[in-house]
Amino acid sequence: MTFEERIIQLRDQLHQYNHAYYNEDKSLVSDFEFDQLLKELQALEKAHPALQDPSSPTQRVGGSVTKNFPTLLHAERMYSLDNTYSPEELGEWIKRIEKIYGAPIEDFTCELKFDGASINMTYINGTLQKAVTRGDGTQGDEVTANVKTIKNVPLKLQGDYPAEFDIRGEIILPLEGFKQLNEKRLAAGEEAYRNPRNTASGSLKLQDSAETAQRPLQCFFYALAGELPYATHWESLTKARSWGFTIPKSMQPVSSLDEMLAYIQHWVEQREKLPFEIDGIVIKVNDINVQSQLGFTAKSPRWAISYKFKAEQVSTRLNSVSYQVGRTGAITPVANLEPVQLSGTIVKRASLHNADQIEKLNLRIGDSVYVEKGGEIIPKIMGFDPAKRGALEDVIHYITHCPDCQAPLERIPGEAQHYCVNDTQCPPQLIGKIQHFVSRKAMDIDGIGAETIALLFQQGLIYNIADLYRLEKEQLLPLERMAEKSVDNLIAGVAASKQQPFAKVLFGLGIRHVGETVAKRLAAHFGSMLALLQARQEELLAVEDIGEKIVESLNTYFINPDNQRMIQDLTDFGLSMEVEVVEKASSKLEGKTIVVSGVFEKVSRNELKKMIEDNGGKVGSSISSKTSFVVAGASMGPAKKDKANKLNIPLISEDDFLKML
Repeated sequence: MTFEERIIQLRDQLHQYNHAYYNEDKSLVSDFEFDQLLKELQALEKAHPALQDPSSPTQRVGGSVTKNFPTLLHAERMYSLDNTYSPEELGEWIKRIEKIYGAPIEDFTCELKFDGASINMTYINGTLQKAVTRGDGTQGDEVTANVKTIKNVPLKLQGDYPAEFDIRGEIILPLEGFKQLNEKRLAAGEEAYRNPRNTASGSLKLQDSAETAQRPLQCFFYALAGELPYATHWESLTKARSWGFTIPKSMQPVSSLDEMLAYIQHWVEQREKLPFEIDGIVIKVNDINVQSQLGFTAKSPRWAISYKFKAEQVSTRLNSVSYQVGRTGAITPVANLEPVQLSGTIVKRASLHNADQIEKLNLRIGDSVYVEKGGEIIPKIMGFDPAKRGALEDVIHYITHCPDCQAPLERIPGEAQHYCVNDTQCPPQLIGKIQHFVSRKAMDIDGIGAETIALLFQQGLIYNIADLYRLEKEQLLPLERMAEKSVDNLIAGVAASKQQPFAKVLFGLGIRHVGETVAKRLAAHFGSMLALLQARQEELLAVEDIGEKIVESLNTYFINPDNQRMIQDLTDFGLSMEVEVVEKASSKLEGKTIVVSGVFEKVSRNELKKMIEDNGGKVGSSISSKTSFVVAGASMGPAKKDKANKLNIPLISEDDFLKML
C-alpha cells in the first residue's frame, strides 16, 4: 500500500468512526485506537504535505491562527424567533398563522431550543467550505478554522447530499465539559467562566484554533437553508442526518396544540436531566411550501415560534435609580441593584424602561425586588416584596431634566418615554449617533469602536458623523491607545465606508423610526437623498410600510439646518447619496407590482423575483389593490388565492409569465 493509499484509508476510517459515534451512538473503536490512527495520519500528512486535504480529520486538532475574522454576508438571512410564554399565547400563534394561510395547519415539528451560539455552514461537493456566526442575521464572522475542530461537525459528507447547500446549527458546550473547563481554570488560578453559552460563543472567536480544539464543543443542526428538493422540514433534517450531521433525536412531529403542550411539559420535567442547557422549545410548521406562504416579518419567520421556559427569579435590593440618554434622546431609567447571581451571570443593573413602568411596579429605593432575565438574557424587575418594605424606603421621583445637558425633558403624547430635545448639543446623543453610524448594520466602519468614538468626542476631534471624514493621522497619533497601526486602520475604515450603498447611509443617520428595513424601502423608492428631501407628505405615505409617525420624524430631521449642513458635508466627502443604477434586462414590467406565490418547476421563487426586478417590475410582499398580477405556482395558499379573486387580481402560470419576458 502506498503512502497516499494509506492516507486515504485512514481518513475514510476516521470519518466513519466519527459518523457512527455522533449519529448512530456506536463506538466502533476505543478512544485509544482512534487517537493512534489519528496520530498516524498526522505523521503521514506532515511527511507528505502535497497530500494535505482541508477535510481531513486532522483539521480537528487545530493550529491555525486567525487574527482578524472576516465579515461575510449570509446567502439567506438568519432570522431570530418570536417568543411565547404560555399555552394561550401558543394557541393564538396557531390561530394567527392559520388565518394568514387560510386553512387549518396540522403538521408541525417540536424541537429543543439549545442555549448556545448559532452558526451557518456552507458545504460544496460534500466538503465544509466556510462557517459563519449569526452576527446581526445579515452578516457574521467567518470562523471556519475553529469550527473544523468541533468533533461532530462533519468535514466530509456521505450519501446523496446536494452539490451545494447551507446548514444551520447551534454550537453548545455540554455541562460536564463546562465543569471540567472551569476546574482547570480554577486550578491554574484563573477566573471561572460564567456560563456555557457565553463560553461556547467566545470559543468560536479564539485566535488560535488549537485552543478551540481543547474545548469539548458540540454542534446540533436544526435547519437546511436554500431552495432544496424536500417537501418538509422533517424530511430535510432526516436527509441531513444520513449525510453525517447530528440531528437531535428529541425532534418530534406533532399535529395539534395539545401535542405541542405535552411535548413542552415532558421537557420541562426532563430539562434538568439533560447534559446541556436548553431555554425553551421551538415549534415549526413542517410543510416547506406552507412556510413559504406564511413568509417572514421584518424580524422573524411567521412559521416558527419559541416557547420559552419560565425564567429563573432571584431577590435583591434596589440601591438607586440612574438615567441613561440614548442617541435619539430617549431617557431610560436603570435600576442599580445589589449584585446577585442570576442564570450564570452577576446582575448589577436592570432596565426600568420608563416612568409608567416605575409607577406600575410601585417601586421605592431600598425595596427588596424580584429580578429575572427576560428571555433569559436581559435582566428585568418583576416586582417587590411588600413584606420587607418598611418606613425608610424612598419614593422614586422621575427626573425632569436631562442628566447630562440639563435640558428640560419632554414626553410626546402617546409615547411612554421622556426625551431630551437638545439633540444638537447633548453629549450622549451626539456620541450615540456617531456610534450608530459606524455600527455593523449601518456603515460597518472597521477600526473604530464605541470607546474610541467617546475618546475622539471628548478630545474635541469629532462632533457629528461628518467629522469622521475630517480626521487626519497627525491628530490621532498623540491620543492614548492610538498606535500607528490602529490609526491607519481607523483612517482606512472611514475611507472604505464611502463605498457603502445609499440605504446604509440613510440608516446610519439615525433618524427616529427609520430602521434598517424602512431605510431600504425609502432608498429603493426615491433613489436618491435629493428626491427624498424633496418628497411631499403624500409621496412618502405612498411607500410600503411608511406611516404618519415615520413621515413626521423625517420632516423633523430634514428641516433642521444642522442636519442639512451635515448631509451636504457627507455628500461633499463622497458618500453614496443615490442608489446605484443597475442596468435592467428590459422595461417590459415597468410600473407593475407582482406577487410570487406557490411552488415552481422551471425556476425558483428567488429567480422569479429577480426576473421581475430585472425587467422593471416591483415584487410585492402581499396581495393588495395595487397588485398587477400574481405568478401562481403549485400549492398556492388558499387565503392568497381568495384575496386575489376578491380583488379581481389575475393569476398567471409560471409558463405564461416566462413567455412575457
